[in-house]
Amino acid sequence: MALPLSASWTEALDDYALNLRGASRTPATIRARREQLQHLARRIGVGPWEVTSDALLRFVGTQEWMPETRRNRYACFREFWRWAKRTGRIAKNPTKALPNVKASAPNPDPVPEHVYADSMRKADERTMLIMRLAHDAGLRRGEIAQIHSDDLRPDLLGWSLLVHGKGRKLRIVPLTPRLALDLRALPEGFAFPGAIDGHLSPRRVYELVDEVIPRPWSLHNLRHSFATNAHEASNGDVLTLREIMGHASADTTGRYVRLSDARSRSVVYAAAGLAAPERPPARLRAV
Repeated sequence: MALPLSASWTEALDDYALNLRGASRTPATIRARREQLQHLARRIGVGPWEVTSDALLRFVGTQEWMPETRRNRYACFREFWRWAKRTGRIAKNPTKALPNVKASAPNPDPVPEHVYADSMRKADERTMLIMRLAHDAGLRRGEIAQIHSDDLRPDLLGWSLLVHGKGRKLRIVPLTPRLALDLRALPEGFAFPGAIDGHLSPRRVYELVDEVIPRPWSLHNLRHSFATNAHEASNGDVLTLREIMGHASADTTGRYVRLSDARSRSVVYAAAGLAAPERPPARLRAV
């Protein structure tokens, strides 16, 4: 059961947020860390400096988290209590007992085109634009939330977007003509105004899509769709795709790409000495 946030936790999280800000962590990262620790604080029943290894293990053992979520939460807890030990707030770090969680195997899961089309029909104009920015430009939810009219840039071939990526890294992403036109038609300022720093929070961006797209798919799967479609259209140009998606390595990009059914089937047919099956006509869509 969730409890009110105690004064000791409130003070600890405020001090920790100042530490993160002093380390030039992004506002999105600071918000995420605070929310993750608040979730723990409201359920563990003791103050931050009274948490023991046993209590922490009991708490994480009751959580039905997916492996990647669990890895992310453990990283947050370890970082928080390492800071506490470094600053003399605790003598013993309770996260030493947390087990290691292996990274999950790559499982790219793009949204099927008919599911995407059905979801778009259910969405309002704002949510449709959010979905297109993930599906047609490969943007993360945090990057979509921060889009501002000042980020639109004309170039020699059309319009591009200055994307504010993870870790304050900037990159340029080319826009399709239709996507550029719709962004340019918005009022000056943030594309998706909201109460947090003037724009919608990344969580709200995610929730808007979650309201119209059926499980198990999500906004993040639309980024898988972009990676898969771009990989196929570029004949496997992972290096260019890595730059567009803002990944540190091509290995990470590869985790988003699902080989097309047509390509896999062509390989199987070729191995059997058969001609590749004809592909159905490509779906026409506005660009």
